[in-house]
Amino acid sequence: MTTTMTTSATSATSEKTWAPPASFAADLLDRYGLTCPPLWGTPRNPAFPSLGPKLWKVMERLGAPPMPWQKYVSDVALEINPATGLFVHREVGLSVSRQQGKTELTLAAQVHRALAWKRQRIVYAAQTRGMARERWEDEFWEKIAASPIAPRARIRKSNGNEAILWPKTRSRMGITANTEKAGHGPPLDLGFIDEAFAHEDDRLEQAFSPAMLTRPMAQLWWASAGGTEKSVWLNGKRAKGRELIEALWAALEEDPAALRPRSAYFEWFAPDTMARDDPATWYATLPALGHTVTEDTIRAELDKMKAAEFDRAYLNRTRKSTPPDDPNIPKGEWPGLAEASSMPAAVELALAVDVSQDRKHASIGAAIKRPDGRVHLELIDRRAGTAWVVPAVVRLAALWQPLVVAVSGSGTPAGSLVDDLVTAGITAPKKNKKGDPVPHRGHLVVVRGGDMTEACGQLADAIRQDTVRHIDQAPLTGAVNGGRTRRIGDAWVIDRTASLVDVAPLVAVTEARWALLTKGPAVLDDYDVLSSIG
Repeated sequence: MTTTMTTSATSATSEKTWAPPASFAADLLDRYGLTCPPLWGTPRNPAFPSLGPKLWKVMERLGAPPMPWQKYVSDVALEINPATGLFVHREVGLSVSRQQGKTELTLAAQVHRALAWKRQRIVYAAQTRGMARERWEDEFWEKIAASPIAPRARIRKSNGNEAILWPKTRSRMGITANTEKAGHGPPLDLGFIDEAFAHEDDRLEQAFSPAMLTRPMAQLWWASAGGTEKSVWLNGKRAKGRELIEALWAALEEDPAALRPRSAYFEWFAPDTMARDDPATWYATLPALGHTVTEDTIRAELDKMKAAEFDRAYLNRTRKSTPPDDPNIPKGEWPGLAEASSMPAAVELALAVDVSQDRKHASIGAAIKRPDGRVHLELIDRRAGTAWVVPAVVRLAALWQPLVVAVSGSGTPAGSLVDDLVTAGITAPKKNKKGDPVPHRGHLVVVRGGDMTEACGQLADAIRQDTVRHIDQAPLTGAVNGGRTRRIGDAWVIDRTASLVDVAPLVAVTEARWALLTKGPAVLDDYDVLSSIG
């Protein structure tokens, strides 16, 4: 048998990732020359005029000509409804990685507003009032003062009353603190919440919003790179923004003239399935790469930063707290066993099936004997639900001719699949006249409680003894890191209930390895099956 094991079901080994229509990227390329479209982004409505090009001119005057992504975001954000003469979007959300030009866009939006309308009150907020003051004075004012626009503005630095004033329009750009009282006072025309990852609640939004109620052209902008689990407000905004964009595309598919929402949202993001050290990931996630940022710069950041912080800052992923170690699962050794080129020929292999505790996902794992004696562990498939599992196992069994197919028995989530597997042709060994089982390729092995404690201990030993290899698949590595165990007498098993993540991928490869090494040899024994039966 020369078939080589491959991850042909790659798309199923992790959570399904949203993708906008291909026409979206093509439109952004045609309109703005943007080669790095957001994963979630409000499309430009060509039926509406926009003040975006006027903001681009402001950016040029401030010494920062707009990059394609900045043109796109501002063009959509400043769309005008011709029926009302008002902005289409009252809220603009921007989730983009660090060092992509967010500050330049933020400043230009404020200056454009101050110059375009009279008596505009503009307020900017960051993590703290002190940090807002620092950016306002050291970046915003310095850029204005060094530009041709400088004669139109003056600065007032008195504490508590800071403002960049625009005498001709009598507009002002101020700062505020991250408190319930922020933004209180006169009506607010434009509010900016920057570095939203630092805000753990919605106090700032709740303070800004009432001040905008009477201003027909008011807008609230918020912007941030990825945060942490404590970034409750940002995480909620991102979830809502994604939901909004997915619903919008679904509506546009039904009716191209569907009503647009009053909020615009833009998010550049790298799913966990995209490798952090692959430049292709950077080019799909960092819209300033190739403009104001270079590959060398990002590579240097990767080398000096911790992986979780690099992911947050440059891949726009939410940094999650590191779970405490389970003393039984040797997760510290797991990364050293990754080997991307580990793709052994599928001659001696076993498959195994497991289902998550909540039955929302199921996994198929494989264990394959390598020529060097090590065992290759691989997550072959992971999808939502369980209806797909039995047909998939039947197809894989026909393709790869595994020595055995393993599944947990009664009392486990996967136990409900045993009868369906048997009905589909994945049967238990036949018995000879003496009542002894006669194994055959692809026969079903039901993993009992005692078998599982044995399998878990064996895998832990194999990890520590350097006798397994894997290809660093995110769901499997996540299961190793987030898995928890419970005691069974003096032994232990993987605990689906206590684990911090879906551990079905880990259970599946654990059972597959055990079945390969303990049940597989009987299939390879040199004996005459017919004579044994007869």
